[in-house]
Amino acid sequence: MAEIVIAAGREKSLLRRHPWVFSGAVARVEGRARPGDTVEVVSAKGRWLGRGAYSPESNIRVRIWTFDRKESIDAAFFRGRLARALAARELPGVPPKACRLVAAEADGLPGLIADRYADFTVCQFLAAGVERYKAEIADALLDLTGCAGIYERSDAEVRAKEGLTPLAGLLRGAEPPDRVEIAEGPARFLVDVRAGHKTGFYLDQRDNRRLVASLAAGRTVLNCFAYTGGFGVAAALGGAAAVTHVETSAAALDLARSNAALNGVEHVPARYMEADAFAQLREMRDAGERFDLVVLDPPKFADSKANLERACRGYKDVNLLAARLLAPGGLLFTFSCSGLMEPDLFQKVVADAFLDAGRDALLLSRLAQAPDHPASAAFPEGSYLKGLLLRVA
Repeated sequence: MAEIVIAAGREKSLLRRHPWVFSGAVARVEGRARPGDTVEVVSAKGRWLGRGAYSPESNIRVRIWTFDRKESIDAAFFRGRLARALAARELPGVPPKACRLVAAEADGLPGLIADRYADFTVCQFLAAGVERYKAEIADALLDLTGCAGIYERSDAEVRAKEGLTPLAGLLRGAEPPDRVEIAEGPARFLVDVRAGHKTGFYLDQRDNRRLVASLAAGRTVLNCFAYTGGFGVAAALGGAAAVTHVETSAAALDLARSNAALNGVEHVPARYMEADAFAQLREMRDAGERFDLVVLDPPKFADSKANLERACRGYKDVNLLAARLLAPGGLLFTFSCSGLMEPDLFQKVVADAFLDAGRDALLLSRLAQAPDHPASAAFPEGSYLKGLLLRVA
């Protein structure tokens, strides 16, 4: 195995078991290492630090597989890690057939996402290491889950940073249907695993959808960046007086309508608005519309530190618009899924938005991703979803 020698003084994060080695921390490479190869990581003084996957085109040069020198990286290793991940999902309130099975670094499998939808598991292989071991991982997942099929959705842009091309298609077993139906408590949702966002659905918002449902009775609800209507369906099931969905994708809105019908909430007055959320919120503000509950669940605004300032402006703008649309006593559920957005910074941005709107707001709760999307204590970047529940005066 090739050795990655860490520059003097740059090994501290590895000693704290953080699983990433950035290019700037690498002093030299001893031996030949190709993308996805398993390499030894050693300090400048020769101390063994870990064993990981090499990715020469990525700024994250090595993703650590193990900090145990006795562990070999082979098919048995991946089967063991997957079995451990599946066992960790046996949690109260987590539907066994609608959950995240593997959460990358949190489960010791950097670059691998696996979500279960009914009898199918959908995977994303987002780094060179898991790409190298794709066959072993797919075989183990099919066997351990007992699923009918394993489907790949490795079509995320982040693969380009690893020197990988986008890929999607069947890996093992049977082809999934055009729409896979899942259950989430009393709610039912149709998931497009072939063409939907990410792996098809935002399972990480499960608990927050439940909270919206518990607070929606009698309220008019605005669901922005609605995707396939998850929050809106939850609100309707919770007794909302009316629901407005705003989403740029016509296909997603069609699925939102189907989800409303599937849940028997077509009697709840609903609008499905194919529009840019920023532009639509401005139109609603100018028209004097008001809502009792607003959900803001935008896509990632910051994918690098260089974009963070621009992302803050985007979050402030959309929260400012929402603040002006809320009726007195109204509730705002606002989220950021940008991993680089620190929770305190997100709260400051939202507070500044309310200040500029001339509205007072009480912070009722901080919100996060569901427990089947865990984060390692040594890897705070895994706590990517930040949310706030606020009540305006």
